[in-house]
Amino acid sequence: MPVVSLTDVESFGRDGFVVLRGVVPEATLRTIESGVEANLSSPSEWSNDYTPEGSGGRFFDDYVSWGRIPQFADAALRGVLPRIAGELMGTDEPRFFHEHVLVKEPGTATPTPWHHDDPYYGVEGMQNVSLWVPLDPVPSSIALRCIRGSHLVPRRFIPNRFVDDSPYVAQAAGFELFPTIDELESLGESVECPAGPGDVVAFHFRTLHSAPGTGDHPLRRRIVSFRYVGEDARWVTRPWRTSPPFEPLGLGDGDVLDDARFPRVVDRKSTRLNSSHANISYAVFCLK
Repeated sequence: MPVVSLTDVESFGRDGFVVLRGVVPEATLRTIESGVEANLSSPSEWSNDYTPEGSGGRFFDDYVSWGRIPQFADAALRGVLPRIAGELMGTDEPRFFHEHVLVKEPGTATPTPWHHDDPYYGVEGMQNVSLWVPLDPVPSSIALRCIRGSHLVPRRFIPNRFVDDSPYVAQAAGFELFPTIDELESLGESVECPAGPGDVVAFHFRTLHSAPGTGDHPLRRRIVSFRYVGEDARWVTRPWRTSPPFEPLGLGDGDVLDDARFPRVVDRKSTRLNSSHANISYAVFCLK
């Protein structure tokens, strides 16, 4: 049996996001949680703190630490997460792109501004998914917001910096400046996606999304997004420094991401994973 229902796959394709309930086992959550603590204790050179000086709380992020934090590699490359990614994208060989840690401490006023991830990345392709995995309860008041169907809107937006919401560049061919809040409302319905440990909010790289701060929330909000791409993914050079700032290292525009930094996860079993209860039977995955 698949982890993801046909209805979930259809919702993801139509809306650009879907909330999957109770699909991540406790052992995987504990593994990811251990990885987050290791990451907070030892941030990478690419880490950021988006909390303005004099503001309360803390908004920390870091990414691409799976090569040095084995807990992230274990969660990303084995078990339920790559299977979910493959089923949503319609591929038996999802390619892991990177993980992204996002921690908002209690009392953090700093929001995650509206954006879509696609232009930040040096990759093109419509087969992709971010698996937003919460380690803490995320009620509606601080939940991820997604604009329904925005991944299908034929408009690409210049990314803005999270630290001050300013655009990376003033103009770029094929892209436009990010729309105003009023303009965003015309692109589709904004949907809150409350979630908790065990759930996954899966969304497309082109889905417009945001999240409030945690100013009135008494708990931490720890999230790790595990990002995957499919067979149509190709390397691309952007007119700005990408985030993560991957170097080409021999990859050119239009190349398949055949690179050890982006491993494929190949399902070697003919049966599908059933994750409807706590007694989850794990499929065996291997790297290719």
